[in-house]
Amino acid sequence: MADPKILETFPNPAPHRDYVIAHTHHEFTSVCPMTGHPDFADITVRYVADKTCVELKSLKLYFHAFRNEGIFFEAATNKICDDLGKALKPRALTIIANWKARCGFSSVITAEWKQAKRKK
Repeated sequence: MADPKILETFPNPAPHRDYVIAHTHHEFTSVCPMTGHPDFADITVRYVADKTCVELKSLKLYFHAFRNEGIFFEAATNKICDDLGKALKPRALTIIANWKARCGFSSVITAEWKQAKRKK
């Protein structure tokens, strides 16, 4: 399974401002755990950084780690969201996974990350 330790970050160059960062990876692949057939998706990572930003080569290597994994669309999208949320601790994060058509269906899975509420 994709190890979130692959993800590297660097300091946000403008932490005083909210600005949207959007990266789209057009070559995401995984494997259907039921059929063993390959699944293909465009994955968009859209976030407002707080203290750190994700380094793109590490994000690519993280995505490539899914290539031979048997994982459902929903699970892959939510794992990416959880792993990036924990690594970045952003002000906002949305993962949009646009899965290519198979069996006449295409699927779009969207997951949003929210920071855990702090205990008083």
